[in-house]
Amino acid sequence: APASSGDWPRSRCRAGSGPGAPRDSGPGRRWLLSTPIFYVNGPPHIGHLYSALLADALHRHRGLLGPGSGRLATGTDEHGLKIQQAAAAAGTAPSELCSHVSGLFRDLFFRAAVSFTDFIRTTEPRHRRAVQCFWAALQGRGLLYKDFYEGWYCTPDECFLTQAQITERPDAQGRPCKVSLESGHQVHWTKEENYMFKLSEFQEPLRKWLQGNRHVISPEPFYQVVLRWLEEDLPDLSVSRERNRLQWGIPVPGDSTQTIYVWVDALVNYLTVAGYPDAHHAWWPAAHHVVGKDILKFHAIYWPALLMAVGLDPPEQIYVHSHWTVRGQKMSKSLGNVVDPVACFKQYTVDGFRYFLLRQGVPERDCDYYEEKVIKLVNSELADALGGLLNRCIAPSINPSGIYPHFSESCFRKGSDHIDVEASGRALAEDYELVASVDRLPLQVTDYFEHFQIYKALESVVACVRQTNGFFQRHTPWKLCRDNPAEKCWLDTVLHVTLECLRIYGILLQPVIPATADKLLSRLSIKPEERAFTDLTFLPRYHGKPCPFEGRKLGPDMGALFPRLETPRGHQMEIKGLRP
Repeated sequence: APASSGDWPRSRCRAGSGPGAPRDSGPGRRWLLSTPIFYVNGPPHIGHLYSALLADALHRHRGLLGPGSGRLATGTDEHGLKIQQAAAAAGTAPSELCSHVSGLFRDLFFRAAVSFTDFIRTTEPRHRRAVQCFWAALQGRGLLYKDFYEGWYCTPDECFLTQAQITERPDAQGRPCKVSLESGHQVHWTKEENYMFKLSEFQEPLRKWLQGNRHVISPEPFYQVVLRWLEEDLPDLSVSRERNRLQWGIPVPGDSTQTIYVWVDALVNYLTVAGYPDAHHAWWPAAHHVVGKDILKFHAIYWPALLMAVGLDPPEQIYVHSHWTVRGQKMSKSLGNVVDPVACFKQYTVDGFRYFLLRQGVPERDCDYYEEKVIKLVNSELADALGGLLNRCIAPSINPSGIYPHFSESCFRKGSDHIDVEASGRALAEDYELVASVDRLPLQVTDYFEHFQIYKALESVVACVRQTNGFFQRHTPWKLCRDNPAEKCWLDTVLHVTLECLRIYGILLQPVIPATADKLLSRLSIKPEERAFTDLTFLPRYHGKPCPFEGRKLGPDMGALFPRLETPRGHQMEIKGLRP
């Protein structure tokens, strides 16, 4: 039966998997993270990459927290009128166009070190089966009906729009035309017979779901946007298209005249990767979606309603991010300012560009890209602050034995709330502040990740890196004499504290700059099995515990941790010592 007001159907197609079924809990519970699946009407740009990197950083961070089952799914959305038209314009088959562009996305994510565990294509047989089963479940519950639908249709956005969602603007020839207010794409009046989903019956269940799960949509401003949408009328949703107009898509089971709406098809991908319709019970609803703000309504209203309609729970979390502009302008082919991420990897290195996007990207507002900003940020924080600190404390002139030096409790005594500096060895009040800051850092970083504020996590790491540079500079270890036992003791302690700080930063930065973090930790001779968040005990000797790294031979010299980027010369870019 259709859902009644204020509730949704509780049974499922398969037994033993209803909302009342027991779920895993705690740090080892299952976690299914997903990016949007990317539409193959064009090659990937930095906005697509940003979505994937946000998801990848969350996935990698959770993997470092401890044992547990985690998956990261991404992929491509390959059906719909846009693809059909683009293939016809290119004189190729839709399947060939899809395979080519899907390959570009897959290759980009490999290059970008996105740690996906599943790359789904909506043209795969497993997905077609999942969509058809999902459709049958909707139909079996009496939530679909056939009716004539007419309205303004936007082909690029693949959706119908209300009168309030369109405006009139001149086209390229100066003639008036109707366009979408949000995307600016042209719309056309369309009338056809479609299947309709009884979305209107889920307005109250959706409102109750959101009000009972205040943090289900992050950041908070987007949660408020969805609540405002639910204060308006929620009309039934057209969920099919006439097949004589759209052949490139999954046909409606039992009705050869209709094709399933591309957005219903696309959204079901999250169930496909979970194993629907046979083996999804172990993974659903432990779903966490990373999406752009332009597709929020599809993920926060249509998708939860469709799930409720077939007796499945909505996803546990929807993380929403904003867009990237280029020198203050929206990226567009007509302006010629679409940024190629592969070219950015050549200019800034993979980790350099990963760091820039995740450090500068603020999910609740649009962010701006330009070359000078990337160079300034990466040079300042990766090459100079982090890389320079490592180089200074492992240089043969200051650490000739090439080991992880010993810590002296007599030089750096355990502090208290009221530190008597003169009685506490050679450490100063600022040094105890550094220790306290780095002690707090892992919990701060984890909290920021859990609240989808990766940029704030990186801000906190950088602040500590700067504090550590201040510590090193303050005590001028290069002026200390190793032949003097007292000075050698303090010199080794300064180096030990600095290396301990770098070890913590290396572990914490693994989700964001995995290759650079690996290089840093390998240089410190930190083994792969010593790089989880359970290994984040900072400065154990300060707390009276043994340090497993003391006296350990440092790893081989692999050159600068991160190469400084040269300033652009015209449109050419060079990395010092490297050429793209």
